[in-house]
Amino acid sequence: MNTSAGFIYHEDYSRHDTGAHPESAERLICTMRKLEACGMTKKVKRILPAKASREQVEYVHADTYVKGVEAICKRGGGMLDLDTPLCSDTCDTALLAAGGVIKGVDEVMGGSNNLKHIFALIRPPGHHAYPNRGMGFCIFNNVAIAAEHLKRKYGLKRILILDWDVHHGNGTQDVFFEDPSVLCFSTHQYPHYPGTGWLDEVGRDEGRGFTVNVPLPIGTNDAGYLYALNSILVPIAMEFSPEFVLVSAGFDAHTADPLASMGVTSLGFGLFTDLITEIARKNSKGRVVMALEGGYNPDAVAESILSVFNSFLSTGEGREREEQTSESERVRKRVEEIKDVQREYWDI
Repeated sequence: MNTSAGFIYHEDYSRHDTGAHPESAERLICTMRKLEACGMTKKVKRILPAKASREQVEYVHADTYVKGVEAICKRGGGMLDLDTPLCSDTCDTALLAAGGVIKGVDEVMGGSNNLKHIFALIRPPGHHAYPNRGMGFCIFNNVAIAAEHLKRKYGLKRILILDWDVHHGNGTQDVFFEDPSVLCFSTHQYPHYPGTGWLDEVGRDEGRGFTVNVPLPIGTNDAGYLYALNSILVPIAMEFSPEFVLVSAGFDAHTADPLASMGVTSLGFGLFTDLITEIARKNSKGRVVMALEGGYNPDAVAESILSVFNSFLSTGEGREREEQTSESERVRKRVEEIKDVQREYWDI
């Protein structure tokens, strides 16, 4: 068994029953089936999560909002917004999701298993959740809660959150928009839901410059993403020098995803992971925790997560390290526009 990588999973993540909905338990079930069939679950350490406490959730969320979620669930369920169904078990499952990322953080920060890289295979997702409302399939902002946990329990002062979900991480951005201790970096299809994440959204007051948005054109492929990440993320991250790297790992930029129009392959996500773990190796003692966000083709999600684990284990199995196609002129132009904005804050 590899002693540096692990994953968080619990069968109770299936208890969040969304019915005929893109964000379903099948995403996790299919992934676990794939990981087991490939022998990956025997190569990395499985960690069981525990539910986040009310205090931990309220690092980010308003008490009135948490009580509102509880009330809907106690009534047997209902709609949090037009896209986000709750059932009677949703609140407990969402607490287990937030607790899963916290558990991953604690393990990487000094758990007995000596793990450096953890993937939290959790649901419901979280990056659209604001302090006082959920939206877009998200209940509690799992990664934001984990970042606050890192600050409060371990005293970390520089945390990088990379959000590569195809949708802008609007909730996470909102939580840390004035906070210079958390660098929020989001790549996303633009224009697309939720409509935020333009390149001029850079933070406010003391947090100005610590929000970096990379709105990419429809159809951006592996090469385009890698070009953007290497041109923008790498120099900014190296200057920021994070003590910990969190990733909101959505897989809906996959070319097979039904809710988006991007061109990333399963192997591409492994290449992104190579880049992230290298940033972490040089800055944060290799410490990386990824948390599942979106991704609505279960087979594509499973293949992509397997590619992430292959990167964690440094096998590169089945991956071409060369950028197999060139980035588009549209991507190159957008990257230059972003760099023009970010040069006010970073040496880029």
